[in-house]
Amino acid sequence: MNAPRSSTLEHWESYWKGHQQDIEDTYSTGGRLVREVLADGPVEGRWVMEIGAGSGRDLLELAAQGARGLVLDYSPASLQLVRAQAETRGIPVMLVQADATRMPFRDGAIDVSFHQGLLEHFRDPMPLLRENARITRPGGRVLVDVPQTWHLYTLMKQMLIALDRWFAGWETQFTVGRLETCCREAGLEVVRTYGDWMVPGLAYRVFREVLKRGLGVRLPLHPQGPRAWSAGWESLRGWLRGQRWALHTCHVIGTVGRRR
Repeated sequence: MNAPRSSTLEHWESYWKGHQQDIEDTYSTGGRLVREVLADGPVEGRWVMEIGAGSGRDLLELAAQGARGLVLDYSPASLQLVRAQAETRGIPVMLVQADATRMPFRDGAIDVSFHQGLLEHFRDPMPLLRENARITRPGGRVLVDVPQTWHLYTLMKQMLIALDRWFAGWETQFTVGRLETCCREAGLEVVRTYGDWMVPGLAYRVFREVLKRGLGVRLPLHPQGPRAWSAGWESLRGWLRGQRWALHTCHVIGTVGRRR
């Protein structure tokens, strides 16, 4: 069997070109990155950059709240997708095509930098994290969002990677301890580590994808359930976010670091 393919520029160009017309039919982060960035205060007037932005939806939301938004990606198709959404919404953003490990910014130029769905594609995470720290001002924030190791989603993903069927090519995952250690080694002071759960759940997402690919049937992104159940689950999630042990049940985790 061949080794799992890496995530190349050609791969991501094809991926994002395929989502030019149906981005609203693609799952987003559910607002967790916006939530975590805003947890440290308003972003109005601050330089905020999403690195390896993909669709850029989180950055666009922060720019709509007054941030001076920058989007960095090495894929022209990704930047084109962000530009189209920004123009539709009338939101000014700066688009930068560059390598995330060699960003064209002076030291300390950015107030807040963040990324999700990026670090796990690097076999050595440190060059990216050190570059994140370099371009962020002293006292500024770096938010790093990654898949969490101990989750059924990770098991499914690794099985598909072994079969060379994972949509994103090769990637890894992180435990809470490893992610925090990597951030500290990059020169960041860990402010907090958060996690979040897959909503809707993995079973629904897999079922939806099977129907879409196999039968051409498109279910809604989110199933409609009783309002009381939705409100109860949201309340429970809010409580669990304050419990460190609960991070090990999340499918994604993130660490917020302060540039020293």
